[in-house]
Order: sequence, then C-alpha cells, then structure tokens
Amino acid sequence: MDWRDEGIVLSARAHGETGAILELFTREQGRHLGLVHGGAGRRMRSVLQPGNKLAAHWRARLSEHLGTYQVELVRPLAGLLMDDPLALLGLSAASAVCGIVPEREGHPALFDGYEVLLETMQDEDVWPAIFVRWELGLLQELGFGLDLTQCAATGVREDLIYVSPKSGGAVSREAGEPYKDRLFRLPPFLIGAQAGMATNEDVAEGLRLTGHFLERHLFAAHERHLPDARIRLMEKMAARAG
Repeated sequence: MDWRDEGIVLSARAHGETGAILELFTREQGRHLGLVHGGAGRRMRSVLQPGNKLAAHWRARLSEHLGTYQVELVRPLAGLLMDDPLALLGLSAASAVCGIVPEREGHPALFDGYEVLLETMQDEDVWPAIFVRWELGLLQELGFGLDLTQCAATGVREDLIYVSPKSGGAVSREAGEPYKDRLFRLPPFLIGAQAGMATNEDVAEGLRLTGHFLERHLFAAHERHLPDARIRLMEKMAARAG
C-alpha cells in the first residue's frame, strides 16, 4: 500500500530514539499519520513544523498499518511567522482544530480552505477573519453547518444580526430582540462583507460563535474540549477588541 500527495504538517511527536510520528493534512488522503525515520533529528525537526507544506510518500504493508513517510519540504511557513506571536498562536490553533477531522477521510474542499488560511497568515488584517470562515467551513464539511441565509424564526433574509446557540440559524433583529441576551451576534463579514473589513470585535464574536458549535458538535462528541491554543486565540482577540 502506498500513495503520494502534498500535505500540511499538523503535528509531529517523538517516537523511539530517532523517529517521529507525523500528522499530515493532505488534500486527497485527509488527516493521515505515519512514522518518519530520523524525524527526531535536528534537520528533520525544522521540516516537521506545523504549517510547513511537504511532498509526502506514504507506504505500509497493509492499509490499516501506521506506515512510514518519506517527505520533502515544499513551503516553510513556520519559519516565516517566527516574529509574529499572534500568527503563531493562530497557526497552533488551526493545527489543533484540524486534528478533529476524521483520520484518513478525504475532504478536498476543507484542505483547499486550509491552504488559503495559511497563505494569508502573514497579513494580520485578513487572516483572523479567514480563520473564522474556515471554521464555519469545517462545521459545514463535517455535517454541522450553520444556516446564516435566513431567519430561523420567520424565514426573512434581511436584517440578520443574531445567531441561535441552539439551532445554529440566523435570527433577524426584530425576531431576536426579546431574546438578544441569549443569542450570539452575527458578524457582518460572515454574510457578505469582505474579510479585510472585519473589526477585532467582529473576529472575537466570530470565534466565540464557531467555538461554541465546534465544542458542542465535534469536540464534545469525542469527549474532548476546544484545544488550549484555540481558547487562547479567542481570548487574545477578545482582549484586542477591548
């Protein structure tokens, strides 16, 4: 059994004295693990950093085996972000959230969105909003999409400013007014406005919104909580929003 694909490093952990277990997110094979011989060495440690894009060749005797990777560096994102603490935190959060994607299950659209997110990581005015949109896409791809196109209560498509924490549906200003303290605010950039126009407050609200549904539908189902890096990112953006 073998395949070749390009993938983005999500994590790498030491295995034995010299090896490493590499977790890659690939377009066709999905989230896939494998052993890298020599992966704990100094040269390979820099290659196996989260966010780096690799050309990978995976081989195993049987499909259910862990298998081994041979990898080559294609694009070194991790090193480009070393002087940007917020972007590094965003990268850590994205890598951790991506770990909830079912193993060995291809999600090409989700992978393409992940690449777009990482490609914007050097632009602080853009990537936080793209991060929220990517999480919405992840929920959609895994069967828990939010309906932000019409009011869940009345069906109207105008003046949508809230989201129900129960249904995940948008709620109009009029329908939501009596319950506004129990609803999420719907940031404009999630229903048409450009990501570059999102304020820090918009992004913080967006992270709170997607975090709620990620925790409820995906992480809790596996008896897990939102990753620490994802929680820290939400707190950081809330602090920036003042």
